[in-house]
Amino acid sequence: MPKLKIIKYPNSLLQELSKEVIEIDTEVRSFIDDLVETMRGSICVGIAAPQVGRLQRIIAVDVTPKNPGHGELVLINPKITAESGKRKGREGCLSIPGFVANIKRSKKVTVSALDRDGNSVEIETRGFEAVALQHEIDHLDGILFLDRITDMKRDLLKRKIEEI
Repeated sequence: MPKLKIIKYPNSLLQELSKEVIEIDTEVRSFIDDLVETMRGSICVGIAAPQVGRLQRIIAVDVTPKNPGHGELVLINPKITAESGKRKGREGCLSIPGFVANIKRSKKVTVSALDRDGNSVEIETRGFEAVALQHEIDHLDGILFLDRITDMKRDLLKRKIEEI
């Protein structure tokens, strides 16, 4: 399957709200395979459908190369149902290559979703995997990690990116 093209900031598609997946049919499963292949072929631990131009609530995450976690997670219509604690850590994004920033996130999250077969799942995780899930779910809501930086730093970073 071909690797999908990553959409880059400032493309406005990245700031749109994704729609829920109503039916998990062959076409959606095929897209999920392409999305996972794209994640595996990139230097990242997660990817969201909007990053490849598709406004559907689908993410793929696998932090295993950097941290132990649940392994490969494909989540459809994910929703954070519980969160606790706070942490600050450096984040980057495939859609904003070459830039990182310190972002505040919850230390621990519980996410409910559907898996690729339409089964309900609930994932409870902490640390790096929790951060990755929050980052990718933000993409589904049109939120970039830039939006979570303080105003002055965000404005400077956006100007720098636009200059490039």
